Amino acid sequence: MSSLTVALAGNPNSGKTTLFNSLTGTRHYVGNWPGVTVERKEGRIKYKGLDIRVVDLPGIYSLNTYSLEEVITKDYLSKERPDVVINIVDGTSLERHLYLTVQLLELGAPVVLALNMMDEVEKKGYRIDYQKLGRLLGVDVVPITAASGMGISSLLERVAKYQRHADKGPTAFDEYYKSIKEENKINSAEGEYDRLIQARYNFIDHVLAQCLVKTKKESLSLTDRIDRVVTSRVFGIPIFLAFLYLMFQFTFSWVGQPLADLLDVFFSDVLSPWIEGVLEALGAYGWLKSLVIDGIIGGVGGVVSFVPLIFALFLFIAVLEDSGYMARAAFIMDRAMRGIGLSGKAFVPMIIGFGCTVPAIMATRTLEQERDRKLTMLIAPFMSCGARLPVYALFAAVFFPGSETNVVFSLYILGIAIAVTMGLIFKNTLFKGESVPLVMELPPYRLPVLKSLALRVWDRGKEYLQRAGTIIFAMSVVVWFMSSFNFSGPAQMSDSLLAGLGRALAPIFKANGFGSWEASVALLTGLAAKEVVVATLGVVYGLGELAGEASVQFGTALAQHFSALSAYAFMVFVLLYTPCLAVIAVMKKEFASWKWTAFAVFYQFAVAWAVSALIFQGGRLLGLS
Repeated sequence: MSSLTVALAGNPNSGKTTLFNSLTGTRHYVGNWPGVTVERKEGRIKYKGLDIRVVDLPGIYSLNTYSLEEVITKDYLSKERPDVVINIVDGTSLERHLYLTVQLLELGAPVVLALNMMDEVEKKGYRIDYQKLGRLLGVDVVPITAASGMGISSLLERVAKYQRHADKGPTAFDEYYKSIKEENKINSAEGEYDRLIQARYNFIDHVLAQCLVKTKKESLSLTDRIDRVVTSRVFGIPIFLAFLYLMFQFTFSWVGQPLADLLDVFFSDVLSPWIEGVLEALGAYGWLKSLVIDGIIGGVGGVVSFVPLIFALFLFIAVLEDSGYMARAAFIMDRAMRGIGLSGKAFVPMIIGFGCTVPAIMATRTLEQERDRKLTMLIAPFMSCGARLPVYALFAAVFFPGSETNVVFSLYILGIAIAVTMGLIFKNTLFKGESVPLVMELPPYRLPVLKSLALRVWDRGKEYLQRAGTIIFAMSVVVWFMSSFNFSGPAQMSDSLLAGLGRALAPIFKANGFGSWEASVALLTGLAAKEVVVATLGVVYGLGELAGEASVQFGTALAQHFSALSAYAFMVFVLLYTPCLAVIAVMKKEFASWKWTAFAVFYQFAVAWAVSALIFQGGRLLGLS
């Protein structure tokens, strides 16, 4: 079977990810580019006897190599030399998107142009003569609508039978490129770059004048009408906060929590008694039964039961992304972000942080200035990631029944407020200077495609499941061992290694209202992954052996060690304290400095302790304890 390597290149929000998902489906894997932490997606498809390897290049606006994404794309095209480059272009913004196309052609890349969002072009009252566009550029042009799958088969057909039009004779691009090379020989380097930029746009204007036809009077589009409200100075931020609130309603009240309750019943009423019965029938040793029931089911099962909440959260975020609203959120927050020395572009990593902090830190690579990258990395972990959600769900259900949505919403708002506060402090101390202007394309609003949503949610959710099967499993076993033994051998939990470690740490958190050894060790193990906080508490309180009434009994155990006030202070600490080991590792790679990494780790712990203690002690003064 013949093989073919195809690279996808395009501007952010051009539909590149949608096309990649349409082509590869679930047949892809996610890693990092060699030596960097920018996400790399690859997939394989079989088409008419061809084994096609699809490489999704980072979304970029140009090949000027200012950002890491531009460097990666240019290096890949120059050194790896894919057989074909599919250049995804938004048909509603041809002038802006064709700039990258021209640069790809200048580089000598074998390009097939995927002219996307053709349905939106028609709605705007335009027609694109794509065949003439192809003749002028010297490339195959295929009109597609990636969201619906229209034109995908034709695109694959052109890719499989790639042949550069330029081989058949001179094109308008050939003439343009020849004139540029001649001018560069004559003129000095001074001002050369500016002339080159202008020459590219002149060529693009020349092409569009022949290919872009206005078919009817352009009226105000639905996107424009919505944006008048959604992105306005008056309603923009309130609407954004309303969407956040809806997200938590969806997660806790409407979908996520009801499904989580069903899964919890399965673990406590079905799985745990069945496994216990099997072990007894096999005559298993007491320690083995304890390991399986208390350690594995009590730890891993307690975390897995929250999977529906995680998937519900990711689904809502994916809907906001695919609908086009997330780009508006960055635009809306631009003014507020500038108040802390950043542009609205820096809010994108912070939004990503609602899902997971690891890709949020990676996303800072898109920021041009080093000061912006460092500042964003220091405050992005305060955005509450999905891994913290099981902790919130557990404590909110026990101590704030009926008000779970409001409590969790307050935590997310607090995280944003702390991030802004620390940003202001850093802006006037460590990171003085001006941020770069925000340049961002706002895609048209569109209904999300079910397949694309499913793939996006599964890609993110499976990471949570993988952690449950690896990190959380391992930590549950470690916690069980430390809770069952001391240096003399088997021991009661109160005399165990875990209890001893917890008692040594407990005084640190006395001012915060949760100075028990159980809470202390849960926070310590939470450094591995925030879900492990719940897993540890499940092992410590014997959740796995509480068949039939696990949730009730677990809640009772928590109520013996926490009040409503100390429980909220505990959640605040989990929200703000040092991220997991995976985040620390990514920070080290991005900062390229142990000094900055250590500073981030310790200052976040200090902020978490101070804010949590302030809430608890302030609440006591107000008589809330």
